[in-house]
Amino acid sequence: MKKSARSKRMARHHRRNQSKSKLSLVSLMDIFTILVFFLMLNASDVQVLQSDDTVKLPVSTADAPAKETLLIMVTREQVMLQGKPITTTAALQDAQTNAIDDLKSELDYHSARRVNLSEIEKQQQSITIMGDSSVTFSVLKKIMQACASTGYTNLALAVENKTDTGSALSSGGS
Repeated sequence: MKKSARSKRMARHHRRNQSKSKLSLVSLMDIFTILVFFLMLNASDVQVLQSDDTVKLPVSTADAPAKETLLIMVTREQVMLQGKPITTTAALQDAQTNAIDDLKSELDYHSARRVNLSEIEKQQQSITIMGDSSVTFSVLKKIMQACASTGYTNLALAVENKTDTGSALSSGGS
């Protein structure tokens, strides 16, 4: 049986397309690996302080980003250093000396754990105070004085940064 020109052309076309190219997953995996590393490196630019539902931060327009420092959290009920309860806010309000001494001794302990600091660096350590907006300034002032007396002179108050796009945590240095 003789084949027509059209059937010969179709047979050639089918033979040519029988060896279809396979999808190469190696180059696709390389692209995704590079993308993952890129996202991991650039995701660290966002700095967020530990937030707690019991602390309602005051709203401000702070320009300085939050730094990774020692954190004092002042709620309506208690004062915590790095998540460890130190004293109650009422005890600081009533100016009880043992409450301030407890805070100072805990700050001294954290300062003593950092062994590779010079004397100048020990007198200029950084600390962030995250205080509830309902806490009186007199309590915050006592905490700041206790920090300054133990060598934590670079104080930063954590605030909720009010921007056009939304809110983020920031710390304003003092």
